[in-house]
Amino acid sequence: MSDSRPEPVTEDFARSPMWSGALLVAWILLIAGLGALFGVLFPPGDWFAALAKPTFQPPDWLFGPVWTVLYVAMAVAAWLLQRTPGVDMALRRRAFVLFFVQFVLNLAWTPLFFGLRSPGLAFVDICALWIVLLWTLLTFGRLRPLAGYLLLPYLLWVSFALVLNGTIWLMNA
Repeated sequence: MSDSRPEPVTEDFARSPMWSGALLVAWILLIAGLGALFGVLFPPGDWFAALAKPTFQPPDWLFGPVWTVLYVAMAVAAWLLQRTPGVDMALRRRAFVLFFVQFVLNLAWTPLFFGLRSPGLAFVDICALWIVLLWTLLTFGRLRPLAGYLLLPYLLWVSFALVLNGTIWLMNA
């Protein structure tokens, strides 16, 4: 009688072009999709339009394209780290826990700022996001330098957003 159990997935299969491409698409759909969903669920609206804003506030149309590029870069960074051979599983797991925490903080900002209309709570969130994101970037960079570099524009944008959020909060307190 033949053994009909499937062969275990090997590292070679996990790095095959088809499987690898499917994982990349899954990462992009997950990250960009959730980011877009939160943007739709919690739009800026009239409340935000009425707030005093600093002169360095970018035009509204810029946020969608910037976040799309950043979410794709985040997804590619995670995909690269996932595919990196020879990384200790405990270190990889730790890196992905950091990635998950920063992503949850990222997603939480929108309902805090626009949903609860609380620039103060959103500012606390974005400060925590900045810290965890820096830690994530450094951890990804140690394990797969390109993955860390891909998170650098995200850190720069969050740095700008932190200043913008804090300024809006102070201007409207």
